[in-house]
Amino acid sequence: MANIKSAIKRIDVANKNNARNKMVKTEVKTSIKKFEAALNAGNIDEARELLRLVDSKLKNATNKNVMHKNAAARKMSALATKLNKAS
Repeated sequence: MANIKSAIKRIDVANKNNARNKMVKTEVKTSIKKFEAALNAGNIDEARELLRLVDSKLKNATNKNVMHKNAAARKMSALATKLNKAS
Protein backbone atom coordinates (compact mmCIF):
# COMPACT_ATOMS: atom_id res chain seq x y z
CA MET A 1 0.00 0.00 0.00
CA ALA A 2 1.19 3.50 -0.80
CA ASN A 3 2.39 5.73 2.03
CA ILE A 4 2.62 9.04 0.15
CA LYS A 5 -0.54 11.13 0.03
CA SER A 6 -0.37 11.80 -3.72
CA ALA A 7 0.16 8.09 -4.43
CA ILE A 8 -2.90 7.23 -2.34
CA LYS A 9 -4.92 9.78 -4.36
CA ARG A 10 -3.66 8.31 -7.64
CA ILE A 11 -4.73 4.83 -6.53
CA ASP A 12 -8.22 6.16 -5.76
CA VAL A 13 -8.45 7.89 -9.14
CA ALA A 14 -7.21 4.78 -10.95
CA ASN A 15 -9.80 2.62 -9.20
CA LYS A 16 -12.57 5.07 -10.09
CA ASN A 17 -11.49 5.18 -13.75
CA ASN A 18 -11.20 1.40 -13.83
CA ALA A 19 -14.78 1.04 -12.58
CA ARG A 20 -16.07 3.53 -15.16
CA ASN A 21 -14.16 1.87 -18.00
CA LYS A 22 -15.46 -1.55 -16.98
CA MET A 23 -19.05 -0.23 -16.94
CA VAL A 24 -18.72 1.30 -20.41
CA LYS A 25 -17.11 -1.83 -21.89
CA THR A 26 -19.85 -4.00 -20.39
CA GLU A 27 -22.56 -1.77 -21.91
CA VAL A 28 -20.93 -2.09 -25.33
CA LYS A 29 -20.61 -5.88 -25.08
CA THR A 30 -24.21 -6.26 -23.89
CA SER A 31 -25.60 -4.15 -26.72
CA ILE A 32 -23.57 -6.14 -29.26
CA LYS A 33 -24.92 -9.40 -27.83
CA LYS A 34 -28.51 -8.09 -28.06
CA PHE A 35 -27.90 -7.08 -31.68
CA GLU A 36 -26.49 -10.49 -32.60
CA ALA A 37 -29.34 -12.27 -30.80
CA ALA A 38 -31.91 -10.27 -32.77
CA LEU A 39 -30.02 -10.98 -35.99
CA ASN A 40 -29.88 -14.72 -35.28
CA ALA A 41 -33.60 -14.73 -34.48
CA GLY A 42 -34.30 -13.16 -37.87
CA ASN A 43 -35.64 -9.85 -36.54
CA ILE A 44 -34.02 -7.58 -39.13
CA ASP A 45 -35.97 -4.46 -38.16
CA GLU A 46 -35.15 -4.89 -34.49
CA ALA A 47 -31.52 -5.54 -35.40
CA ARG A 48 -31.39 -2.24 -37.32
CA GLU A 49 -32.59 -0.35 -34.24
CA LEU A 50 -30.12 -2.20 -32.02
CA LEU A 51 -27.30 -1.41 -34.47
CA ARG A 52 -28.03 2.30 -33.97
CA LEU A 53 -27.85 1.71 -30.21
CA VAL A 54 -24.54 -0.14 -30.58
CA ASP A 55 -23.19 2.74 -32.66
CA SER A 56 -24.05 5.27 -29.97
CA LYS A 57 -22.50 3.08 -27.25
CA LEU A 58 -19.30 2.67 -29.27
CA LYS A 59 -19.07 6.42 -29.92
CA ASN A 60 -19.66 7.05 -26.23
CA ALA A 61 -16.81 4.67 -25.38
CA THR A 62 -14.45 6.42 -27.79
CA ASN A 63 -15.37 9.83 -26.42
CA LYS A 64 -14.53 8.64 -22.91
CA ASN A 65 -11.20 7.20 -24.15
CA VAL A 66 -12.22 3.70 -23.10
CA MET A 67 -11.81 2.37 -26.62
CA HIS A 68 -9.72 3.53 -29.58
CA LYS A 69 -11.77 5.10 -32.35
CA ASN A 70 -10.39 2.73 -34.99
CA ALA A 71 -11.33 -0.28 -32.88
CA ALA A 72 -14.86 1.07 -32.51
CA ALA A 73 -15.09 1.73 -36.25
CA ARG A 74 -13.85 -1.80 -36.97
CA LYS A 75 -16.50 -3.34 -34.69
CA MET A 76 -19.23 -1.17 -36.20
CA SER A 77 -18.18 -2.07 -39.72
CA ALA A 78 -18.21 -5.79 -38.94
CA LEU A 79 -21.69 -5.56 -37.39
CA ALA A 80 -23.04 -3.55 -40.32
CA THR A 81 -21.64 -6.16 -42.70
CA LYS A 82 -23.42 -8.92 -40.73
CA LEU A 83 -26.69 -6.99 -40.95
CA ASN A 84 -26.32 -6.40 -44.69
CA LYS A 85 -25.59 -10.07 -45.35
CA ALA A 86 -28.64 -11.11 -43.31
CA SER A 87 -31.03 -8.75 -45.10
